[in-house]
Amino acid sequence: MKIYTCFPKGKAKALTMSYDDGKIQDERLVEIFNRHEIRGTFNLNYGMMNKKNLTPPRIPKERVKELYRGHEIATHTMTHPTIARCPLTQVAKEILEDREGLEAITGTIVRGHAYPNGSYNEEIKLLFRQMGIAYARVVEAVDDYALPTDPMEWHPTCHHNAPDLMEKAKFFAEFKKSQYLKLMYVWGHSYEFDNNDNWNVIEEFCDYMGGREDIWYATNIEIIDYMEAAKSLRFSADCTKVYNPSADSVWLQIDGERCVEIKGGSLVTL
Repeated sequence: MKIYTCFPKGKAKALTMSYDDGKIQDERLVEIFNRHEIRGTFNLNYGMMNKKNLTPPRIPKERVKELYRGHEIATHTMTHPTIARCPLTQVAKEILEDREGLEAITGTIVRGHAYPNGSYNEEIKLLFRQMGIAYARVVEAVDDYALPTDPMEWHPTCHHNAPDLMEKAKFFAEFKKSQYLKLMYVWGHSYEFDNNDNWNVIEEFCDYMGGREDIWYATNIEIIDYMEAAKSLRFSADCTKVYNPSADSVWLQIDGERCVEIKGGSLVTL
């Protein structure tokens, strides 16, 4: 018996997006995502919200919960410092206060992060784990479609300004080998579309990538949590039975022919 882990509903491909800073252009970006049923993570600086004289302005606190509904809100520190140059005590304060603020205005538990200015080191990665952060995105793209080997140093596939963005999208969309789990991860800042006068880039990308039955459209934390649930499955010695100790369903492909949902808390004979 050949057993493969699948994404939800037996899918083998996932798409996730990640956008930083929470500036006013997120209003337009979220509308585009929602129109195409694409989901992403928005990394916000709580300490920068409602500040006057910022250009462009940030999404105000009172708008955050409604605007980003259906997406993930993650930390980006309170004030966007280059944290690898800061004392660890300051870094801890930046991340903890950002979490507390974002959780207060959204009513959620915030567990994701994107490193401001792409700045991090091994000490910071360890600190963030100890402070309840489940993953952290870096800015260096890897030109790949792999799941993260180190969630605290999660490399995206590309920035939306990559000159070959649509070539990457077409390769991903047309990829049909279900023996591989493939993830396309695109990141950026929404204000860049105004700066570069190229909203057509994300419009074209989302129009092409959205609404595909073989793609799981997920937030960053959903991917992390799902793969953790998959890792927690317990198999019998002959692999004919599997127990799921988590609360979430996990899907398995059996002999390349059928997919089985292993519901949370269930013991299933394959």
